[in-house]
Amino acid sequence: MPKLTIDGIAVEVPNGATVMQACELAGKEIPRFCYHERLSIAGNCRMCLVEQEKSPKPIASCAMPATEGMVIHTDTPMVKKARHGVMEFLLINHPLDCPICDQGGECDLQDQAMAYGYDRSRYLENKRAVADKNLGPIIKTYMNRCIHCTRCVRFADEVAGVPELGAFGRGEHMEVGTYVEAALTSELSGNLVDLCPVGALTAKPYAFIARPWELKKTASIDVMDAVGSHIRIDARGEEVMRVLPRRQDDINEEWISDKTRHAVDGLMRRRLDRPWLRDAQGVMQRSDWETVLAFLATKLKTTAPKRIAALTGDLVDGEQIFALKTLMSQLGVTNLDGRGDEYGLGGDAGLAAAAGWRFNSGFAGIDQADALLLIGTNPRIEAAVVNARIRRRYLKGKFPIGLIGERPPATHDLTYHYEHLGIDAVVLDALLAASDGFAAKLAAAQKPMIIIGSQVFAHGGAIRRRKLMQLVEKFNLVREGWNGYNILHRAAARVGALELGFVPATGGLHGREIIKAAQAGDLDMVWLAGVEEFDRGQLGKALVIYQGHHGDRGAEAADVILPGAAYTEKDAIYVNSEGRPQAALRAVFPPGDAREDWKIIRALAGKMGMDLGFDDRDRLREMMAAYNPIFAAMGCLPPANWGDYVAAVKSEAARAVAEAQNPAPAFHHAMADFYQTCAISRASPTLQNCSRLFVRGEKIDDKMEAEAVYG
Repeated sequence: MPKLTIDGIAVEVPNGATVMQACELAGKEIPRFCYHERLSIAGNCRMCLVEQEKSPKPIASCAMPATEGMVIHTDTPMVKKARHGVMEFLLINHPLDCPICDQGGECDLQDQAMAYGYDRSRYLENKRAVADKNLGPIIKTYMNRCIHCTRCVRFADEVAGVPELGAFGRGEHMEVGTYVEAALTSELSGNLVDLCPVGALTAKPYAFIARPWELKKTASIDVMDAVGSHIRIDARGEEVMRVLPRRQDDINEEWISDKTRHAVDGLMRRRLDRPWLRDAQGVMQRSDWETVLAFLATKLKTTAPKRIAALTGDLVDGEQIFALKTLMSQLGVTNLDGRGDEYGLGGDAGLAAAAGWRFNSGFAGIDQADALLLIGTNPRIEAAVVNARIRRRYLKGKFPIGLIGERPPATHDLTYHYEHLGIDAVVLDALLAASDGFAAKLAAAQKPMIIIGSQVFAHGGAIRRRKLMQLVEKFNLVREGWNGYNILHRAAARVGALELGFVPATGGLHGREIIKAAQAGDLDMVWLAGVEEFDRGQLGKALVIYQGHHGDRGAEAADVILPGAAYTEKDAIYVNSEGRPQAALRAVFPPGDAREDWKIIRALAGKMGMDLGFDDRDRLREMMAAYNPIFAAMGCLPPANWGDYVAAVKSEAARAVAEAQNPAPAFHHAMADFYQTCAISRASPTLQNCSRLFVRGEKIDDKMEAEAVYG
């Protein structure tokens, strides 16, 4: 490990570190524009110049390897003069339009010009003019501001895996663009706005909306997928203005998907802000909490428990799940299911074995894996941030990737090379019998990994679990210090429902059976907690209670509507695919008469004279932690007992034999449209435009984009 002297301070750095990293270890601030720790080194901007003893001129610290005995100075007259010169050149062609720039107030160029630049300009010639580029509904361009740092080019190529940006021309005539005008097709393209240090790329839906100092900033958790990305919610008054990423190296690093970033304009549209009740003539009428809760209390008391069912949807939080389960359990209701249609309905294996539903390696485990098999999943659209991590590991080399299932469509193909092995479970038999091809690569790996889409278990769950267990045993996927068996979920609420046991009790009906029973007239009440998948006709004549926050499909099917709070409007716990419980914090209050969901359930229980055991959130969370200890360790990745899952799969032997007589369909991708997956994203004008352009291939005109920005 080389030892250096930085401004008189001795530091020791790892082999391969740069002078800039050595300076930062010594506590010295080095300005930069082009350098980013998660991108390759470009050395374009020269803002990071420092003085090295015995060197005739300043050196670019971001690109210079640290070597033994170096003596570096970061604050000499030579360094100051060099930085002044670089800043003056950068500002020669910059339009200096800070008063109208959306980057104003959080701009690297502003900050560094103040700290390292001159207080006046000596440049009198005309500035260059560069045509703006149309990069789609998400990114707005002002290419006159571009300083050619190429962060955007490197991100698109290295992280997003969609090399659609590049630089052409030389010197003053250099431009960054897409060569042939086209929108960026990456699901991570919004991160370019965060990366751009000068405001050349800004968020189109956020254009001219707010200034950063006007916004209240709240740390929270994303619910647009099951990754559990760390986000910051910026709100003004009662409206969420934008969502930005927070750094969490084990989960999302510092990236978020475009759906996470831009679904927020759907939070103020199609909202349910007061209770509704269907009258005797079948017409939905506005109501109030007293009337609706009294009606429900009477119905629940007079209805036999076996004729009541409850389902939870994709965006519900842990408190709501546990409160609803507690209510239903006290009523004697056994027809519960929070697994969604994609997870193992028809089989009970793993309901008491967390290893059967978690991403056991942890997302950070992808960095350690040396072989990967994808089964029935397309991580690019199901978990875009996880897919970026897979791509990064692929770029390091010696990482064979195989895919069993449908080939992804050309518009959403995986961003790395893979070997397509087939589309159905027959391929699993071939892998179990083979000793060459991809089977040999898995066998040779020290830390092999499989990632299974949750939809894989929707049909023939028992037989597929059995074959996957054989795969685990053959390729030694689970060994000392390593568990390469991973389930990748699509919905933020799915793992939380499993961890809290929101599954059929003994003798209870699971999701599909609940729907069939409702159609057959065997159920009188169905409680849909944030469930959007059903039309009115699918539930027969049962009384449908919808508890949610948007007037979407679930509300259309309802007889009673209980307006709840969206994820930005409540303090709540969500559990990601890893099984990691994380706390989201309230950024704004629910609109109108809408209330936090657990409070609605508690108020209903009070109306019925029932004691659920909690009156406040703290007590509710204590009960959750008593039921499952993972809720006592927020943010931690809990271990899972693999032996429990092995025993559960073995207990399904008879069911597996029965399912083997009726072959299940091929593995398929459950998510057809990345941009329209929940009530919030379907209400978002920005994501509607993205869906039209990238999924349906329709043209987006200026009027559509203006409506997305200004309503």
